[in-house]
Amino acid sequence: MKYKIMTAQEAASLIENGNTCAVSGFTPAGALKAIPAAIAAKAEAEHAAGRPFAINVISGASTGPSCDGVLAKAKAIKFRTPYQSNADLRAGANANEIDFVDMHLSMAPQFMNYGFMGQIDWAIVEAADVSDSGEILLTTSLGTAPTGLKLAKKILIELNEYHPAAIRGLHDIYETANPPMRREIPIYAAGDRCGKEVVKVDPSKIVGIVQTNKADEVGGFKPADPITTKIGQNVADFLAAEMKAGRIPSCFLPIQSGVGNIANAVLGSLGSNPEIPPFTMYSEVLQDSVIDLVEKGRISAASATSLTVTPEKIQEVYSNLKFFKERLVLRPQEISNSPEVARRIGVISINTAIEADLFGNVNSSHIMGKNLMNGIGGSGDFTRAAYISIYTAPSVAKGGLISAIVPLVSHCDHNEHSVDIIVTEYGVADLRCKTPIQRAHLIIENCANPEYKDLLKSYLSSVKCGHTPQTLAKAFAMHEAFVKDGDMRKAVF
Repeated sequence: MKYKIMTAQEAASLIENGNTCAVSGFTPAGALKAIPAAIAAKAEAEHAAGRPFAINVISGASTGPSCDGVLAKAKAIKFRTPYQSNADLRAGANANEIDFVDMHLSMAPQFMNYGFMGQIDWAIVEAADVSDSGEILLTTSLGTAPTGLKLAKKILIELNEYHPAAIRGLHDIYETANPPMRREIPIYAAGDRCGKEVVKVDPSKIVGIVQTNKADEVGGFKPADPITTKIGQNVADFLAAEMKAGRIPSCFLPIQSGVGNIANAVLGSLGSNPEIPPFTMYSEVLQDSVIDLVEKGRISAASATSLTVTPEKIQEVYSNLKFFKERLVLRPQEISNSPEVARRIGVISINTAIEADLFGNVNSSHIMGKNLMNGIGGSGDFTRAAYISIYTAPSVAKGGLISAIVPLVSHCDHNEHSVDIIVTEYGVADLRCKTPIQRAHLIIENCANPEYKDLLKSYLSSVKCGHTPQTLAKAFAMHEAFVKDGDMRKAVF
């Protein structure tokens, strides 16, 4: 190998205060394992000496504890985008100690390409292989890594022996041109390929390589409980009924699913429903449940930007690569999350809400209107372009102290014009082609927890006029009751 092999500490010594670093990782999949810890140690030493040190970090989405976690704890992050899921980073963002910019994930590579994020000093990525000619084989995610590698002045690589070079062929790397030269993205089905297997860079930009052998820091999800199972069944039954009614083709349509326990429950229900044929996925993340359904023949093709699976499951994939390369494809996130492709192929989007209001607006990112949870992620990319957009949530949180159905969302990520279906464990509210008042009645009757139905009806009846019957003086009474008394049920209308 022609490149300089160095330690993580030697790599970190090259990073300067104020540098902008584009890092690999979309969830812990493909995230850095060694260099960020060394950067964090450098930051702590600089701070102890009374000198400032913090960097700007652009990733695909969240990363793992060995990237976001160590950097946030060391107060080594000045600016961060487009998504996070780390407790220390979240605390820094909510305290305004970290300049965090929440962003549609499909837009992050565009903003990088357009120059909206300024100069990118470093691309620091995990790879399974790198050639002397500058061909970089990325690992279990693509995210924004191809864009960062293209734009960065210099490159550092974590060459991770844990991921075999035989994964070549799993990736499909296609990048769009900037306007006015942009053309259509040539993808017409979830399994289509239109790009390259590797990222090609000028090899002179590769400053050094740090060797590692570490698995992705992906943990398992909790098993389905009665509530998530019922939500999953409600979604599957609704989609099966839509197909029976002729509103979904008999061949079915591609599914996009978010990350987490509810998403796993939904996919499990879709996979086990005998009325739903084998289907495809055009999503951003593939979890363990997807791998299981691919093996069972229930998912015939799955497209994403990240293979977010546990170490045990990724070894299962690696032991049968020929089979999975024919059925899985990893893309850059501007392609995996492209609204253009989602609308063309008719993606059915299924995402999780923190709260939804009586008229179909959805909050998926903030608690009580002000504290960031994780971010909007890719939910908006798919919601606004979906054939049918679905939001799921348990009807209550914190043992019933918080209702997921409220008069007005405390933070709006997805407005009523983009949200078609709301699902809780109690049922399904189909909001398509309904007036605001009709939507409100459907949501209360079909989705609200019984303990909150009368309260929500009381709010609705307190407003005497308006196309959208909303009163600003009372719209946040349930939120205010929780902040004051710890229980939304104590609201008075």
